[in-house]
Amino acid sequence: MQKLGLTAGLLFMGATGAWAEVLGTSLGDMEVSPVVTGLTEPWALAFLPDGQFLVTERDGRLMLYPAGGGEGQAVEGLPAVYASGQGGLLDVLIPADFATSRAVWLSYAEPRGDGAGTAVGWGTLSQDGTRLEGFTPIFQSPQGGQGGRHFGSRLVEGADGTVYLTIGDRGTGPDGLQAQDPSRPEGKIIALTRDAVAPAAIEGALRGVQTLGHRNPQGLAVDAQGQIWAVEHGAQGGDELNRIEPGKNYGWPVISYGENYGGGTIGEGTAKAGMEQPVKMWDPSIAPSGLMVYQGSMFPEWQGDFFTGSLNSDYLSRLDPEMAYAEERLSSAETARVRDVVEAPDGSVWFLSVTDGTVYRIAR
Repeated sequence: MQKLGLTAGLLFMGATGAWAEVLGTSLGDMEVSPVVTGLTEPWALAFLPDGQFLVTERDGRLMLYPAGGGEGQAVEGLPAVYASGQGGLLDVLIPADFATSRAVWLSYAEPRGDGAGTAVGWGTLSQDGTRLEGFTPIFQSPQGGQGGRHFGSRLVEGADGTVYLTIGDRGTGPDGLQAQDPSRPEGKIIALTRDAVAPAAIEGALRGVQTLGHRNPQGLAVDAQGQIWAVEHGAQGGDELNRIEPGKNYGWPVISYGENYGGGTIGEGTAKAGMEQPVKMWDPSIAPSGLMVYQGSMFPEWQGDFFTGSLNSDYLSRLDPEMAYAEERLSSAETARVRDVVEAPDGSVWFLSVTDGTVYRIAR
């Protein structure tokens, strides 16, 4: 697949009112323009039905912006977060029933004694958008952990309203088998309702577990057919795109296409009976983050394609399932350390650059 980059230089005033660059793609030149600047470690982006949008910053700030950008306001009423290493305020999810419920879901690293664990909860956004009212944690990892790595923490809503949460292995490494233990939260994708882990609260075992054997899933999305997908980080190589099916084991750390830092095989190799193979694998690693399956009308040629960011190679990845998940790398000065990518209500593609502290918009 053709890999095209940025045509250098400012060109014109884009639809957001900011100067737009030209991003070369297989569909031709696109506008890429800044919508919000000055963010500190932005982690996630979610749209409200009216086009307003929320952005999380990892140090614990949630910002609400008007449709199309402009001056934002901080939202109060958030939980305490463990803002260290990779931990902090992480994903934000606006459920399908927001117009009536005004529910906002957040995932975050929660302080737990001298460590931290992945947690998720929700609150009601006030009518003026200044506060999350009645924020309630509905899942808290039963065990905290030392260190600030691999919290996972991506959220997506299924067609039936169930919310799915990724939990990383917390950096336990190739020798730690917590990701294979269904009674522990590490290395799992779990199902949630607004009341508790579905189908029941945690009572000795993690009953909401959907899948296990994950290292650090940093992207989660649902396609037009309701199928859930995840991207996750391998070790040294071996990043994966996985089709998520309940009850399946995705292998970590028993099998992996990556290798130990410093060299050496992980676990038992790349395959084992009863463990799933990735739909796509990256080697060397791209550190995928955020995941979106495009369904909009602005780019009909991209409908059904997968988009994920790269945290270590500074590009936006487009995968075409009709071409065996062949990859187009959308690369420019703006795509530095892409943390999240979402489809906007108008069908444009928005992404977060950690390096720039900016929300960018790609449009025709």
